[in-house]
Amino acid sequence: MAFHLRSISLPSRPQANEAEVEQELLSIEASISSSTTISTMCDGLRRLGDIYNGVEDIIGLPSNQAGKMLDGEMERSLELLDLCSSMQEIFMEMKAIIQELQVALRKGDDAATQAKIMSYTRLAKKAKKHFKKTTKKATSGGGRMVMLLTKAREISVSLLESTIHLLSKQIEMPKKSLISKAFHKKKAVVREEEELQELECSIGDLESGSGHLFRTLVQNRVSLLNILSS
Repeated sequence: MAFHLRSISLPSRPQANEAEVEQELLSIEASISSSTTISTMCDGLRRLGDIYNGVEDIIGLPSNQAGKMLDGEMERSLELLDLCSSMQEIFMEMKAIIQELQVALRKGDDAATQAKIMSYTRLAKKAKKHFKKTTKKATSGGGRMVMLLTKAREISVSLLESTIHLLSKQIEMPKKSLISKAFHKKKAVVREEEELQELECSIGDLESGSGHLFRTLVQNRVSLLNILSS
């Protein structure tokens, strides 16, 4: 399944300002609230990455008080980095399982098919546990820029959590599950494989999107640390 991800609506980086970043964050939040699809999640990950990519150009030198608040948010952003890295690995593992599931279906190996379905389900449950360790508390004070960084972090965590929930439903939903006919007649296998191929491509897009977000988070963190230490 090929998704055509639209470009971020922020202007080129030199012209970006806090109001435009805030508007883009609100747009992303509204988008993922109104349309819970894998395509929407992929788009959201890339747009969030672009936001973090431009923040360093508009943050400026914080006041001492803002610096302390920013330092607190930076500590929480480290959790987001770890979460993003973990989700990237989860997506890679999910994609590999889906590939193996397709092979099992083609061979008509019911035992292997069931084993791969169970592996996928266990992996989805494992992924959900990561969010229980993530701090959801917002950083108070510190000015508008700190508020925007807090908002971006909260949306990022929420988007990743919704993505895992959505992917887990590909297995759990009884009527629309991609494996609901896995043990039926061979004529259903072709359709199963097509749907699994689409899921594999979708997870690949999520892997790419989370990788983009992770890289920009690292770059943003380095820039902010330089500002705080200057």
